[in-house]
Amino acid sequence: MKRISVFCGSSQGNGQKYIDAARELGRILLKKQLGLVFGGGRVGLMGVVARTVFDGGGEVIGVIPEFLASKEVAFSELNDLRIVGSMHERKALIISLSDGFIALPGGLGTIEEIFEVLTWAQLGIHNKPCGFLNIAGYFDPIINFLDHALDQGFIDQKIRFSIFVEQKTDILLDKFRDYKPSIIDKAKWAVKMSKI
Repeated sequence: MKRISVFCGSSQGNGQKYIDAARELGRILLKKQLGLVFGGGRVGLMGVVARTVFDGGGEVIGVIPEFLASKEVAFSELNDLRIVGSMHERKALIISLSDGFIALPGGLGTIEEIFEVLTWAQLGIHNKPCGFLNIAGYFDPIINFLDHALDQGFIDQKIRFSIFVEQKTDILLDKFRDYKPSIIDKAKWAVKMSKI
C-alpha cells in the first residue's frame, strides 16, 4: 500500500474527539509512510487530516471539483491539488489513486463516498480494503444497518465481513495491510438468494 483515501466531514463536528482522531490518523499515515488522497478541501476534518500529513512532510493529493475550489475552500498550498469538472470525476480519480479507503466521521458526502467504494468492491470494480474508523461509536447505526441488511439477505456474508470497523487507526491499517479480497460472483449470489 502506498496511499490511503480518507473520506470525512467538511465540518469538524461537535466535540474535540473528532478533531483529535483526524490528527491521529494523519500522524499514523506519516509514521507508516502512507500518502493521503482526499477531497482537496482545507476545511473540517478533511482539512485537519490533510494539514497534519502536509505539515509532517508526507504525500498529500487533493482532488476537488472546480465549483468547490472556486469557493475558496481548496487546500491551495498543496503541491498536488487536482481540479476536476464534477463530483463523479473527483470520486473516480480518488479511487484510482488510492490503495484503501477509510471513513472518518462526516455527513452525507462521507456516507455517499464510502458506500460507493463499498459497492464497487462488491461488484469487483476494485479489490481494495475499505473500513470505518468508528470514533466514539459514531458509525454504530450504519454498522447496525449493514448487519440488518446481511440478516435480511441483501448483503453477502463475505462482503459484510470484508468491511472493517475499528476504533484505533493502527489496528485498521494493519487489517488493510493483511487484506485478502473476497471473490464474489454477484450474479450467482443474487440468483441463489432469489431461490430462498
